[in-house]
Amino acid sequence: MTKKSRGKWVSLLLLSMITALIVSACSGNSGSGKEPAATKKPEQSASTGGDATEAPDELKPHKLTLVYPGTPQTDEAVVEEALNKLLTAKINATIDLMPIDWGAWDDKVNLMIAGRDVIDIYFTAQWNGHANNVSKGAFIPLNDLIDQYGQGIKETLDPAFLEGAKINGKNYGVPTNKELASAGGIVYRKDVTDELGIDMSAVKEPKDLDAVYAIVKEKRPDLVPLYTTGAVFNAHYFGNYDFLGDSTIPGALLKDESGTTVAPVEDSARYLEYLALARDFYVKGYINSDAATTQVASADAWNAGKVFSTVEPMKPGKDAEIASAAGIPGKTAQIIMTSKTVATSETAGSMLGISSTSTNPERAMMLINLLHTDKEINNLLNFGIEGVHYTKNGEIISPTGKTVDYSPGSAWMFGSQFLNYVWDTEAPDKWEQFKAFNEGAISSPALGFVFDSEPVKSEVGALANVIRQFQKAVETGSVEPEQGLKEYRQALKDAGIDKVVAEKQKQFDDFLASK
Repeated sequence: MTKKSRGKWVSLLLLSMITALIVSACSGNSGSGKEPAATKKPEQSASTGGDATEAPDELKPHKLTLVYPGTPQTDEAVVEEALNKLLTAKINATIDLMPIDWGAWDDKVNLMIAGRDVIDIYFTAQWNGHANNVSKGAFIPLNDLIDQYGQGIKETLDPAFLEGAKINGKNYGVPTNKELASAGGIVYRKDVTDELGIDMSAVKEPKDLDAVYAIVKEKRPDLVPLYTTGAVFNAHYFGNYDFLGDSTIPGALLKDESGTTVAPVEDSARYLEYLALARDFYVKGYINSDAATTQVASADAWNAGKVFSTVEPMKPGKDAEIASAAGIPGKTAQIIMTSKTVATSETAGSMLGISSTSTNPERAMMLINLLHTDKEINNLLNFGIEGVHYTKNGEIISPTGKTVDYSPGSAWMFGSQFLNYVWDTEAPDKWEQFKAFNEGAISSPALGFVFDSEPVKSEVGALANVIRQFQKAVETGSVEPEQGLKEYRQALKDAGIDKVVAEKQKQFDDFLASK
């Protein structure tokens, strides 16, 4: 089978599996099915100037707010001004970029959603509580808006993304056009391993890092051997855990195995193995001592020059993306350590959702459509202004040599990555590598399924509080595993994890039967 035919086969498999989600929606296998009260159909909005073909000067001016995780940039206002010129000409809109530091992201966004802040577009993802926020009415269904104002999205985005990201047959976020497969690994400072004479070719799995980190800790005390703010090797993308639609809700399958029994990952042999390793690394001083409490995101720690390595979701060029954002181009490398997998979560791993408080969802969809189709706007948002923040040779860009005042490192969040320029430190055929990366991935047994948390929403809320209290301390190795995990499991049980897992299993069994 050729690479091209295998790629087509993967897309066909995704579509055939995911179609079952739509068929089974009537039996309650997907999201809540409730539309937010604030939802308005396109024709009901008084703020729209007409359909998507209307000339910009026939649309009323509107300022769009875009909220996403990331470090605020020095030249943000300069880039906004340049974006506003293009957006005004195309859709008579301006933009207010609203990045929130990763360390504060969850708390601040939860407060904004709960407080009904007037926002147009939020970054959202399966691993970041998307399904839970949909059930709260945070986002509006987008199907009609995509049909009317997102034709460019439909023409360029693999249908598997939109189908797989649906909840109860509806899209509440527009997925980024990027890689479909998922894998876990590390990104590390290659210049440091070269300096210290460390041979990384022997590193195949997490335990192999012990000898490497011992040398780095001794020889480069200025660097944290393994910087983390959370799950370390028990991150869902590293452990290959499929949480069936939302990784913030307990109960999962293993994506790289064929079993169909839903269970708490905290009871799995894989989880316990990775937990013990994290504790060992923490006690040896390889992991930052404040891993369970720090508000400094890994991107900021990289930028501050304090990091030797981080655990990351892998894709071609992940190391170069991190290096570019940190201002150390050419100094990193990466190692993939897990099987490549495909699950429903990958289709919804990076999305833009339109808030139910938006006063102009039509214009918001026009912007999202431009991010999927307009190369100039897409790259301006992601890389800044040519000649100021980078120089360009064809599709290849290079730093200007000056202090980088705009390098958000967020290209995977917005529109289509296949529109992105490629840094001179990256492979020129990066996007061809992305396509090849998707081939040969193992399909999760739950591909196409999304859990409907509505029947257990009280328990899900209680479990979220328990996870917030215990998870980071346990999974970063910051506490002794036996006692910490015992308390964590008991708190999960008291909050209703058994009921949630049973409901996931019931819905998943119905999904399998419907196929």
